[in-house]
Amino acid sequence: MNADNFEADDNPAAVGGIAADRLRSIIERVERLEEERKALAGDIKDIFTEAKSAGFDVKVIRQIIRLRKQEPAEVEEQETLLDIYRRALGM
Repeated sequence: MNADNFEADDNPAAVGGIAADRLRSIIERVERLEEERKALAGDIKDIFTEAKSAGFDVKVIRQIIRLRKQEPAEVEEQETLLDIYRRALGM
């Protein structure tokens, strides 16, 4: 297969059949979002530090956040199983 068979030869921004501008745009958007995610992770860490300094147990806060993401029926099922397992172990 020679270079004459690529439709992208008519497009100077295309290399090897790939639209370079489109690829660059996609990569740059992902990079921007990764930077935003990094900044948000720092903000979340700051909030947990604030909670800890206010006397809250961060592990428990994380558990509550995880529970709030779940469906109520799922939470109830897990709590029921936890209770059954505790009783089975004499706790």
